[in-house]
Amino acid sequence: MAQSDGTQTGNSKRDAYHHGNLRAQLLEAVEQLVEEKGAENFSIAEAARRAGVSSAAPYRHFADKDEVLKALVMQAMNRMIESMSAVMAEFPPGDVDRINALGREYIDFARDHPGMFRLVFGISESHDGDEDLAEQGAATFGIVIRAVAEHLGLSADDPEATRRAYILWTIVHGHSWLTIDGKAKQQGVDFPLSEMLSAVSNMVLAQGDSGR
Repeated sequence: MAQSDGTQTGNSKRDAYHHGNLRAQLLEAVEQLVEEKGAENFSIAEAARRAGVSSAAPYRHFADKDEVLKALVMQAMNRMIESMSAVMAEFPPGDVDRINALGREYIDFARDHPGMFRLVFGISESHDGDEDLAEQGAATFGIVIRAVAEHLGLSADDPEATRRAYILWTIVHGHSWLTIDGKAKQQGVDFPLSEMLSAVSNMVLAQGDSGR
């Protein structure tokens, strides 16, 4: 509802802020700006304006921009964990298509949210030693390890499961970067993603010594 002076009442962003939704609103605004401009090219004041609150309001929840970005990364990683866990549930344990689906989910996240993908791995480097980020990263990678271990009939703490999961991750991660940077397209790479994922998983997960 709009008053005669043009200000919003009722369900406006400011009302939502006063009801305690500022943190979620601010993170949503920051994510939009990260996708549009990159993590280095916006201010917290700009995010506050987009969220419909004063420039001082964000500091009720965050000490500075760095803390805002960390919270956004934690939220994004939680989202990845949830989506990867959901796609795993669509296939029975041990099914190679379960692992291929994880790879596709990872690449889809990078393609659909390139700004956030860059931020997640950029902040991971700049916050080396941050326990929260390390724990989230381990949880994400742990999903892949668990899927590989089940496929190979190994326990999740078997070093061989971790080794092969890491190989799969590096290939999928590299392809994600090549995709969002446009390098794959520049090189004329044009074949179904399912074909690539199947070839990689068949190669990496082949039973045997695999160079150990």
